[in-house]
Amino acid sequence: MNFKGTEITVVKGDITEADTEAIVNAANNKFFMGGGVAGAIKRKGGKSIEDDAVKQGPVEIGCSVITSAGKLKSKYVIHASTMGLDFRTNEELIRKASASALRLSQDKGVSSISFCALGCGVGRFSYKDSAKIMAQEVFKYLHREKCPSLKKIVFVLYDSRSRGIFEKNVLSYINYLAEKIGEGPFLTVDGIVEYEGGIVLVERKNPPLGWAIPGGFVDTGESAEECVVREIKEETNLEFTGFKQFRTYSSPSRDPRFHTASVVFIGKGKGTLSADSDAKSAKSFNLNSLPDKIAFDHRQILKDYYEKTF
Repeated sequence: MNFKGTEITVVKGDITEADTEAIVNAANNKFFMGGGVAGAIKRKGGKSIEDDAVKQGPVEIGCSVITSAGKLKSKYVIHASTMGLDFRTNEELIRKASASALRLSQDKGVSSISFCALGCGVGRFSYKDSAKIMAQEVFKYLHREKCPSLKKIVFVLYDSRSRGIFEKNVLSYINYLAEKIGEGPFLTVDGIVEYEGGIVLVERKNPPLGWAIPGGFVDTGESAEECVVREIKEETNLEFTGFKQFRTYSSPSRDPRFHTASVVFIGKGKGTLSADSDAKSAKSFNLNSLPDKIAFDHRQILKDYYEKTF
């Protein structure tokens, strides 16, 4: 596919054989290159790649450094630190690593780049979630850069299964984002649903992961009021009744994917609560039992709601 003048493809292959100007190594933050993709890059490209990277570490996890590619076809290796030496990673770290690799390639004027599936090797992160996180960061990079240096972005997967997952969740997802939300900022709604003495939250299937107030993007030709009723029904199976506007939240950093402005409503939930659509599960929580991981700025929204209400 082509998005804003940049070709984006997903292929099955060996990233050490990629002929793009740069390849991305899923690295630890000290840049020791042992197994997995890193080990393969060192074996084919030479130990000088690791030596150069290690000299630039350690870094905060999520940051990237650039080295030569040694004997490889590529000119550069961008080492995106997705974990420490404990091999643990998560959504936030993969998002930061993807963004820093893209930013570094832009700073260096790199014209083409190949990514592996960040976090999915020794980090054991979901291929589907990694694909969507990386797609969001590619979309954000191409959307925000007035003159992106990258004219070709390739996702290189080692087997047919992972290639299929990335093809569906990168290409289709970027297409969806481009068609659904255009240039932005993007209008969304969220509904604080009072139900059985608590507030309904849904556990998200897609990144950003975690629990969230039910809501979503306003469709063309749809009012915010119509949208919040539709989204709550789709995600929780509840009718949203007696609702009113609460506040609008529009900080550019409230959504890690892109700039959104959300109109937040308060109302009652009527019916039988059950998860549907993009929700993995749905549950009513009270102030003292909120889950640890809450997406977007929804913890602040709930704090504001409780302070105003109680």
